[in-house]
Amino acid sequence: MNKQIRLNAFAMNCVAHQSPGLWTHPRDRTSEYNRLPYWIDLAKALERGRFDGLFLADVLGVYDVFGGSPDAALRHATQTPANEPLLLISAMAAVTQNLGFGVTSNLSFEPPYPFARRMSTLDHLTEGRIGWNVVTGYLDSAARGAGKERQTAHDDRYDIADEYMEVVYKLWEGSWEDNAAVRDRVRGIFTDPSKVHRVKHEGNNYRLNAIHLSEPSPQRTPVLYQAGTSPRGRQFAARHAECVFMSGPSAKVIAPRVAAIRALANEMGRNPAEILMFSMMTIILGRTEAEAKAKHEDYRRHISPEGALTLMSGWTGVDFSTYDLDQQVRHVQNDAGRTAMDNITRADPDRVWTVREVAEHVGIGGIGPVIVGTPEKVADEIEAWFEATDVDGLNVPFAVSPGDFEDISDMLVPELTKRGRYKSAYAKGTLREKLFGAGRARLTAPHPAARYRPHVGRTTAQ
Repeated sequence: MNKQIRLNAFAMNCVAHQSPGLWTHPRDRTSEYNRLPYWIDLAKALERGRFDGLFLADVLGVYDVFGGSPDAALRHATQTPANEPLLLISAMAAVTQNLGFGVTSNLSFEPPYPFARRMSTLDHLTEGRIGWNVVTGYLDSAARGAGKERQTAHDDRYDIADEYMEVVYKLWEGSWEDNAAVRDRVRGIFTDPSKVHRVKHEGNNYRLNAIHLSEPSPQRTPVLYQAGTSPRGRQFAARHAECVFMSGPSAKVIAPRVAAIRALANEMGRNPAEILMFSMMTIILGRTEAEAKAKHEDYRRHISPEGALTLMSGWTGVDFSTYDLDQQVRHVQNDAGRTAMDNITRADPDRVWTVREVAEHVGIGGIGPVIVGTPEKVADEIEAWFEATDVDGLNVPFAVSPGDFEDISDMLVPELTKRGRYKSAYAKGTLREKLFGAGRARLTAPHPAARYRPHVGRTTAQ
């Protein structure tokens, strides 16, 4: 039996996100990113299409690699300005009942103690619909904004991240027992102190001696997303992630990355099938082929090539302003994101990219494939993609928002549902239960978070 297709919308609290220049299209509303009505309308459109979640990207720092300046990013709104994503969630949760929220937060510049409380708060307010996309960052500009000269070396960032995860697991899973908040009005006792445990941690990067400030939320640990597919990133994902997001221009690039993470998870004693893989794909729909192609051509007229190269320069750490447009892109290794450079150099040895081709490709939907056509044709291509890559779902960016998501909800979802490849209704429960099944609200062994659950007889809070 073919597995069901899962859909996440892919967006960011900024203008245009993955399609630089498309904010100028008359149907696009992302220039309203700093007003709640835009996000509320988007959330309602996604819930109408029974999307599993809204995956919110985020970047600390400005894209200033292109030309050695932030000017191009500022001119073209290349993920600048960008507002805090966490603050959007409560408003969108209030107008939906089932939509999940996977929100990106960079642990490199976020102390674990206040961050753990922030995520617990969102898990309470969403009634268990929150997920965390764990990232370590890739921009030197972010490090300078945090008072450092440059970002920590690539693989070292993941070593720090492993310890960070240990600290937040201890807070989320080990500080409060499930029945600690007794809410006893007769005795006037809200919390039983004997069931709240102090977390003590002394590590290479973090020290902590505290109780978690939040009572247990529906999921305790949020659903864990991860987006790194470098060798060290894959190792981190295989250990911690429940959902892995990856980007690449073709099935030939995506399939080996999926297989590599599943193999690593198996080596670590985890069930590889319980790590859900999401790949990026932009979908442009029309009622007829001619309508879809005309829409795509219309979109392409709004692409900002300089904005696209500004994005790629930030992702790869390579200043594409110094390249001739018809020059071939060659591999460079540095402490920026590794995956974006691999995508256009060595991930597919049969494909050679020029700078001009990179700009044209990234102009709509970033580095993922763009599928254009009727609902029937697009559904065929998605099914073929799933067969070729073994992914479990798609992270769907947009050219125009919320219009492209409304098209998916109104045209593609009915076609996928008719084929039996898409859910006819949301499952009940938390985000983790919707993704992995009833009774799975909390992480269980062998996931490393489960080992920090409280036990009777540990030191209580002072």
